[in-house]
Amino acid sequence: MRRPSPTALATSAAVTATALVGTAGTDVTSRWYRGLEKPPWQPPGPVFGIAWSGLYVLLATAGARALAAAGPRERRSHGRAYAANLVLNAGWTRAFFRLRRPPIAAAEAVVLAASTADLARRSARLDPTAGRLLLPYAAWTAFAAALSAEIARRNRG
Repeated sequence: MRRPSPTALATSAAVTATALVGTAGTDVTSRWYRGLEKPPWQPPGPVFGIAWSGLYVLLATAGARALAAAGPRERRSHGRAYAANLVLNAGWTRAFFRLRRPPIAAAEAVVLAASTADLARRSARLDPTAGRLLLPYAAWTAFAAALSAEIARRNRG
């Protein structure tokens, strides 16, 4: 059996930390969250955990592939973009569930979706497979931005 590369271990650790921060900050049982008006097209709760689990695997794998294919200069630039994306990813949970600010969370989700699209583009230049692996993540973050914006719109004030 082949051992994972140090790069794969690093991206897996970074993505796992992001997932743990997001999970720790999520509280779908709070009275505040249950009281929000949500659109009928919001997926059922369990879909989020299933979707994010798969997306995090793709994100770690794509990161490892892109970083492994990058030269030293590209590696630094790509690593910064990757890290910024993970910070934005974890930040949404804080803005939405901890600060209870859906409009701020919606704006943050739009920035995350743009960051993810940029990360997919950058990754594709380094390793086309890595770019393709990020397409579901890009689609999901775009959907999440639309959902966040709709929840913010429905719960003004």
